[in-house]
Amino acid sequence: MENGLLDRVEVNANVHRWSEQTHLEKGDSIAAGHMSELSGYTRISVTQNNLQELKEIWDQWGNETKQLFYGNYRDLPYLLDVQIDERLFRALAQFWNPAYSCFTFGEVDLVPTVEEYTALLRCPRFQVDRIYSRAVNVPTFWKKLMAITGMSEQWITARIKEKGECKCISWDALKGLILTHPDEAKRVDVFSLSLYGLMVFPRALGYVDEATTDLFHRLSKRVTSVPAILAETFRSLGTCRKAGAGRFVGCAQLLLAWFYSHFWLIDKVVCRVFFEDYSPLKDIIASTRRVDVLEENWIALLQNLQSKDVEWRAPWMIPGEILYHCGSFDWVPLLEIWGAIGYAPLLVLRQYGLRQFVPATHGLTQSEFAYRGADYKKRVGEISSAWNKTSRLKGVAIGPVTTPEYVEWRGRRINDNISEPNVEGARPMEEYLQVMPSELEIMKQEFERKNLELEKRIAKLEEEKMYLSLDIDVQKMEVEKERKEKRKIEEDKDDLKEHYKKAQISLRRAKIRGSSDQLQKEVQEGKARAEYWEKKFQEMQSRKSALEEENKGLKSKITELERSLRWHRNHDSTVELKELKRKVEDLEAAL
Repeated sequence: MENGLLDRVEVNANVHRWSEQTHLEKGDSIAAGHMSELSGYTRISVTQNNLQELKEIWDQWGNETKQLFYGNYRDLPYLLDVQIDERLFRALAQFWNPAYSCFTFGEVDLVPTVEEYTALLRCPRFQVDRIYSRAVNVPTFWKKLMAITGMSEQWITARIKEKGECKCISWDALKGLILTHPDEAKRVDVFSLSLYGLMVFPRALGYVDEATTDLFHRLSKRVTSVPAILAETFRSLGTCRKAGAGRFVGCAQLLLAWFYSHFWLIDKVVCRVFFEDYSPLKDIIASTRRVDVLEENWIALLQNLQSKDVEWRAPWMIPGEILYHCGSFDWVPLLEIWGAIGYAPLLVLRQYGLRQFVPATHGLTQSEFAYRGADYKKRVGEISSAWNKTSRLKGVAIGPVTTPEYVEWRGRRINDNISEPNVEGARPMEEYLQVMPSELEIMKQEFERKNLELEKRIAKLEEEKMYLSLDIDVQKMEVEKERKEKRKIEEDKDDLKEHYKKAQISLRRAKIRGSSDQLQKEVQEGKARAEYWEKKFQEMQSRKSALEEENKGLKSKITELERSLRWHRNHDSTVELKELKRKVEDLEAAL
């Protein structure tokens, strides 16, 4: 909406007095005695569209086409590279405080603001107050698609689908246009429409719905999309918290990029904020972020968050004027494509580097509504009119300090079922952010450990087998040596027998002819040698038997060793390793 001279810029002191006086007169968003209906834990889903095809198209475009996109639609494509940490996101959702439209982490309140999202997306500042408002008489869906795509009525109507209560066009139809449309400007427009429908407002998975198309069609009228993006983020978080479960249908990538920017311990961003072409999102996606922290660790960390743990003013945020209320509203009402909600920038002045005082929050609880029922159009009209008279705060950044009145107010404020800090169980932030191995990593480590154990066992058995083989070789050499000695003894024995026979014959002849001392002596010597060799032969036989028995034992041991090796290689250990490997592969496939 046009503001003309209806903008009012006030100094910090005046706004400080007005806010505290308003709080004294009207009270807080919720009062003492409020009974929360929120569940203790919100099961929030962050199911998203698969953006890979969009990313591939963007990566294939040349620099000229990309510059054309940046000129018209700014830095949205960088969000394609923001990885959604589902564990962190689920933890964040537990701390959304619907009563105050902010995150309440321990002693800290944080919320993305119009100015921060404008800076992140690099939207022109002159568009800041030209908010989207759903017109009473809007062109039909097919007419808006015709204007955006340049395609015929017949082509458009043939591709419009009904999804629940809304009309949609599929991503497949839009993808075909992006790849084949002869007009480069139209390709860029359709690509941007797809980003808004699949990533920024991903309500109908795989489709871009009529409400998103209406907002996108109004962008050509120099309307800003930031309030609508913020409003859907706040409303979707609130809806899930109130229901205790649900799917987040806001821009998760942008919310996480904002969150990272307020925590130096998580994401160190090197800023060049005064460069003309500086892009905060480009810096954020290029920085290192933690994606291995367990959800319960995030919850414990955020539950006990302290002021010193927060980077209050995002490093890319340049001080400037702050929109803090519109018209008769004591805060800022936000219109989006499916409803409206309010938020109080005065609640988070430290995010602007200003002193935090007691904010005006009365009425925030009743600010949320959907576009249905009898009076929603009237309420939309009131908000649109309020944006014609905006009030801004201009102060000097002095650091994230608080007034004594704020500290007292914050200590007694009634929150909407937000976990209170657990001072006794609190640990340093670094401990919560320690690397915790995932189930997949644990399985891999177990697989590697068992594999290493098996390799060591097999190597030891191989070594034992080698030494036994050497023993057998030595035994074989001993046996062969004994065999040679045995053969020699047998040959000597045969010679001795022959000699003995001759000696016996000679002896008999001598007896016939007469005794001969010499012959008797030879016979005795031959007999002694025969007895010696007979004894030697018997010893060799015994030794041979012992060696053969030992050899047999060694062979039996080697056979047992080889059987053990085969068992270790092919039996339980291998089966166990294969089972571990299968589990690892199943986990990797699931991820």
